[in-house]
Amino acid sequence: MRYINSNMNKCLITKDLTRNAMFFLFCLFSFKGVCQSGESTVSTLVKMGFENVGCTEDDKERIYTIQNSAYRLQGVGIGKAVDVIQKTGLPEGKSCRIIVLDNNVPQISLFYQLIKADSLPEVSRQDWNVSYDLGDAWKQARKIKKVNSSLFKVDIVVYPELSLKNLVITQVYQVLFNLSPTIEVSFWKGMSLTAQMVIPVYNDGFEMMSDAVHNVYDRVHPGCVSLSQTVRLPYNTWATLSVGHFMANRYGIDLSARHVLKMDQRFSFEGRVGYTGACYWDAFTCHFDSRKVWTWHIGANFFWPYYNLQTSVKLIQHIQGEKSIRCDMIRHFKYVSIGFYGEKANRGIRANAGFRFQIALPPYKYKRKGYIPRVTPSENFGMVYNAGNERNYYKTYRTSPSDNIMHNNSLNPYFIKSELVNY
Repeated sequence: MRYINSNMNKCLITKDLTRNAMFFLFCLFSFKGVCQSGESTVSTLVKMGFENVGCTEDDKERIYTIQNSAYRLQGVGIGKAVDVIQKTGLPEGKSCRIIVLDNNVPQISLFYQLIKADSLPEVSRQDWNVSYDLGDAWKQARKIKKVNSSLFKVDIVVYPELSLKNLVITQVYQVLFNLSPTIEVSFWKGMSLTAQMVIPVYNDGFEMMSDAVHNVYDRVHPGCVSLSQTVRLPYNTWATLSVGHFMANRYGIDLSARHVLKMDQRFSFEGRVGYTGACYWDAFTCHFDSRKVWTWHIGANFFWPYYNLQTSVKLIQHIQGEKSIRCDMIRHFKYVSIGFYGEKANRGIRANAGFRFQIALPPYKYKRKGYIPRVTPSENFGMVYNAGNERNYYKTYRTSPSDNIMHNNSLNPYFIKSELVNY
């Protein structure tokens, strides 16, 4: 009996030691999974397709930089990155910050403030504060070497272009549909080169010139060819200088700026000034008008986070020289942005109004292989409906084909926060 009891005691002791060892290893692995170094997290993000990925840290916080180039929707892409960092990249006993870049220029940051330093954090997407402010982090983060750089990588983006006119009594709509493959590439921080080719697919009545020989809309021709440089200035201010052949058959130089209030980031101000002339492509021959005009606008914006509703008021000087007051109201959803506008010019010109929309196009996830040019459809497709049928006044231009209401809101911190919370 003693012999049997002795063996049983040994078995019980061995079982307890094994159980304690397993518990210790489980705790160790769990601790390691949360608090491991940022290098493995950077490697994971790069494998997912994120670009300009970097990591650094000091005594107070760990800082990651990412640029979403793998997911069509910024909210989805940033959410995927947050999930990875929460799982494997949070530091022990300090805060964590994610700085989101666009063409290597910082846009917004996501900040997680550690509450209990003596315990392992259980973090969810809702715990991240999203803001335009970078704190003091960017001074340190901009010096680190980034992995999977976006520079010199070529995207061939195919933009569908649909135009409709209702001017002829005997025809419901005049229709023009083009496909416009566009080369987009950056050679240095904040720089963007855009070179577009317009391929006519269908033309039912669109004419630019009263030319009996040919119609320029029926011929393959270049489109927007421009060079832009964007910088982030202090106090939540961004500025972009563009030169080249713009949309709406304008050429020249354009400077735009946007400032977000630090005390309340729902409010922002914007301004733009351009010195441009008329031009058009006849096949591969570009015809320029030597006369140039000044255009400009100044405006204020308010974003209502509860409904993701953006309202703006602008004072504008248009291409024909008329000045107008314009009001826009746009609601942003995950896959679509839709809104209404109204404007009234001086000099007795009648008021005009209409609506506009942008719809995100599939595929919603894509990767590139090294420096091989990547071919994708445009991020979204949209139209502007001119209810007043105004043809001569209220004319403006865009400096690139990607300049639209959905793209410009894609890195709004309030919109990103709503996407994180409602995933």
